[in-house]
Amino acid sequence: MISPHDLFIDGQWRPAADGRRFAVHDPADGSELAQFAAATEADCLAAVDAAADALAGWAATPPRQRSEILRTCFDTLTAEREQFAGLIVAENGKAYADALGEASYAAEFFRWFAEEAVRIGGDFRLSPSGDKTIVVRRDPIGVSVLITPWNFPAAMATRKIAPALAAGCSVVLKPASQTPLTAAYVVEVLRRAGVPAGVVNLVTPVPAGPAVSAMLHHPAVRKLSFTGSTEVGRLLLREAADQVVSSSMELGGNAPFVVLPGADVDAAVEGAMLAKMRNGGSACTAANRFYVHDSLVEDFTARITVAMKGITMGPGADRSNELGALVSPEERDKVARLVDQAVADGATLALGGETPEVGAFYPPTVLTDVRHGSEINQIEIFGPVTAIVSFNDVDEAIAMANDTIYGLIAYVYGDPAQALAVAQRIDAGMVAVNRGVLSDPAAPFGGTKQSGLGREGSSEGILEFLEEKYIGIEV
Repeated sequence: MISPHDLFIDGQWRPAADGRRFAVHDPADGSELAQFAAATEADCLAAVDAAADALAGWAATPPRQRSEILRTCFDTLTAEREQFAGLIVAENGKAYADALGEASYAAEFFRWFAEEAVRIGGDFRLSPSGDKTIVVRRDPIGVSVLITPWNFPAAMATRKIAPALAAGCSVVLKPASQTPLTAAYVVEVLRRAGVPAGVVNLVTPVPAGPAVSAMLHHPAVRKLSFTGSTEVGRLLLREAADQVVSSSMELGGNAPFVVLPGADVDAAVEGAMLAKMRNGGSACTAANRFYVHDSLVEDFTARITVAMKGITMGPGADRSNELGALVSPEERDKVARLVDQAVADGATLALGGETPEVGAFYPPTVLTDVRHGSEINQIEIFGPVTAIVSFNDVDEAIAMANDTIYGLIAYVYGDPAQALAVAQRIDAGMVAVNRGVLSDPAAPFGGTKQSGLGREGSSEGILEFLEEKYIGIEV
């Protein structure tokens, strides 16, 4: 699939103002895929100006018309799903099956928010004193800067663009520099669907920091929606504070996977493989810390080792491979360092742990006897590594699950009644009970603690791009 290699500003694909470009690589073999335009600060501010000029017209566009454009995007992405997935594989490195799943998931946000666009509610009531009628409207918040990561280059873009456009906002999208081609394709689909000039803009500044700061200090920008690391999220919140820009943050995770006494081990292993290996482990929702009851840990470890050993690793372009490359050699080396450190700290390597010589690959890996509190339990692994900690008391497991600054998602396997009781005590924005996958465009996605602010998806997702306005009418 041919994807644009330029910036998209005010309805036009165009090169950077100074002509600079940066290389986009295939992480499976390091080959160059494209030279993409490197936006200047002036380009980014021009994109904000274009979004500001287009805002009033788009906000006044009838909701049904906005809805139909989003529905057209869903239809187009669905019809081109296989080519779309191939593009994701090329620049992200993930397995084709994962890319195909992401392509479908990304398209669903356009369908969901096409339906939400025509259901924006308000309120109308008499004041308690009877002196006025209280009318509450929900209006578009305004120009929105959307910043997305490399691990889900399609879905993270559509999960932000779709609700923003449904609400009547204009946007400037800044994708990760590792994966701009997927974002550019999504923007091109929006252009083809009839989005007016200036409503959607795409910029790729390198380096990103100064240009993003300039955009957040532009007086027209009223919303920041960011998905990425907690560390970068903290920096962006400081930048947003200067102009009091409303901020939604979907940040890091450190998901516990708790296997309770009496759990069905086969079901737990099946769910663990989904929770751990979706996207090769490069997901904020990936199971990161496996807490398994003493009575089950030996059986669970043996079975998940067999399951992990059966995974075929190789370039995603070969559709038979189940595990592709990480996005870059740097990401691969980070995962390798975490595994090496865990072994040095006393963990046992049951499977994997050896870095291939070619490509940004890391093999399916199982660590046992991991010490709770070790580095591999404190940060996101973002790779195909299962780190197992045993416990003998459920209260202990809950305490370990909550012993983190993160609170995005958790997984609990066991008797449904006990698992639900444990789920209610885990401090996370989402908990999967006897399930390995939880994400759904119809459900509110987001975390507690330092895993973020606000929710994406569901009916809550569009509220992030709306502001309430109270009008009092004399009776």
